[in-house]
This record gives sequence, structure tokens and C-alpha cells, in this order.
Amino acid sequence: MPIEPDFLDRLAGLERALRHRTDSRRQGEQQSPNVGEGLTFSDHRRYTPGDDVRLIDWRVYARTDEHFIKRYEADRDLTVHVLLDSSASMDFGSGAANKFEFGARVGLAFAYFAVAGHDSFRFATIGTDAERLDRGRSTRGELLRLVDGVNGTTPGGRTDFFDALASYARTIRSRSLVVVVSDFLDDPDAIEDGLAALGDSDVLLVHLVAPEERDPDVSGDTVFEDPETGSTQRAYFGGTTAEGYRDRLSEHVDDVEARARRLRAEHVVVDTGADFFDAFGDIWTAREPGTADDIRRV
Repeated sequence: MPIEPDFLDRLAGLERALRHRTDSRRQGEQQSPNVGEGLTFSDHRRYTPGDDVRLIDWRVYARTDEHFIKRYEADRDLTVHVLLDSSASMDFGSGAANKFEFGARVGLAFAYFAVAGHDSFRFATIGTDAERLDRGRSTRGELLRLVDGVNGTTPGGRTDFFDALASYARTIRSRSLVVVVSDFLDDPDAIEDGLAALGDSDVLLVHLVAPEERDPDVSGDTVFEDPETGSTQRAYFGGTTAEGYRDRLSEHVDDVEARARRLRAEHVVVDTGADFFDAFGDIWTAREPGTADDIRRV
């Protein structure tokens, strides 16, 4: 089912709610009086609710009657890079629980929040390579184009994490958060090598698992097909076979998490059968300082 443009309007409501939640959490916390001290002044941006009021440039306010925030070199040029897996295995799950559609919504939400936070975003699909969908414009108009872009993408083929991530890493030019949205159905060694190729960027893995993957609605003599290679295997699914399948899925997810942690990347498992806005709210809130242990599974 295609993503409708009004999805962005619903993200606006979510962004306001999460900002309010963050502001409430910060109330009463002791903050350093030396905000910005020792940093090189860069430029200004408009004040938005939730910004530190101590960074308001009151001289600019006296001239313009508008609130602007002083920006320092350490604060500028954050780019959020969304890398959305578009391999055939992502075309799994029914309705809103489809992995590709759910993942596209996650990617669009990160892009939207980047724009709301005055940061830049880049958006690409990954398979055996990386293909940019954005035009380098971090605007609401570009977000609307991305909705059309992901709606027009048909998952297919396979994912080569090392080739795709290593190729994309060469395009990263500034301080970055790289959000990789995938079901990570690949060799864990290739996944680890791909993550290592991203270098010093902050990395978040959004690991999608559909309800039908956790508990396949099949039993008895069944033919299973690999969506990326087309190979098939006949097996009796039930009893110890079903239990073994679930154990292997859990072990694979844990292996990906362990490798991500070794490379200092964050990893979160998301059930695509969950309400999207609840799930994304949990992901975003868990990324705040002091809540890292909560990000593992939502």
C-alpha cells in the first residue's frame, strides 16, 4: 500500500510530541554554564522551541525582533544518511507490516526530523550498490519527492552489504549519522565489513523483522523459496524444525547486534507489526543520551 503525502503531516505531530517529551525530561537537569565555550562561532539559525535559550543572540534580536541561535563549528553540518535496503527479501509481510514499506517510513521519518532540526539529509536505496533518491536538497519539497521515490521503488535482487556500504562511504564528506534500515539477511561477516567501511560516522542499524518471520503461518510439508536467489527447499515445518528455525533467526539477530556493538554502532530490532508511530517514537527517544540500553528492541 503506497505511503500517502499526509504521512509527513502526521510526522509533524510526532516531532512536536517528541520534542515536548525531550524538553520535559531535560527540565531540572543541571546544564553546564559553558555552552559553546572554546568553540569557534560559525553562523546563526532561527530559534525553535526546545533550543537552549542561552544560545540566543540578543544583539541580533535587538536589530531584527526575531530570535536566532548562535551556531558553533561543533554543531553544524550534521548530515543524516538514510540507507534503505531494497532487496527482494524486504518485500515480505502484508499491508503496513511489509518490511520495505515500514522501512521506507522509518527512513522518511529520519529525513523529516533532520529537516525539522535544521540538519541535512541524504536518502539512498542499497542492494549490490547504493542509489541516491534525493537531490541534495533538505527541504519539505524534497521530502514529498522522496515519498514518490520510495513508492516507485520495487524491491528486488539481493543486498551486498560490503559493496553497497563501502561504495556509499566514499560519498560522506561531513559529520554524519548513517541510518541503515534493513532485515540484514546476509552473511554477518559481510555486514560487519560493510559497517567497518563507514569509518568514523555514527551508525544506527534499524533491524526489521516481520511478524510472519518470527512465526511463519505454515505447517507440514512446505516448499520454501529464497526471494533473493530463487532457490527452493522442501521441508516439513513443525515441531523441532519450527523451533530450530526460530532459534536460528534469534541467533542471527543477536550476531548482527554483537558485531554492531563491536564497531560501536547502535542496533535496534523493530517488529514491523507494531504501530509505526509508537515504534519510531521509541527509537528516537532511546537515542537520547543516557538511554542507550533501551534501544536494543522496540
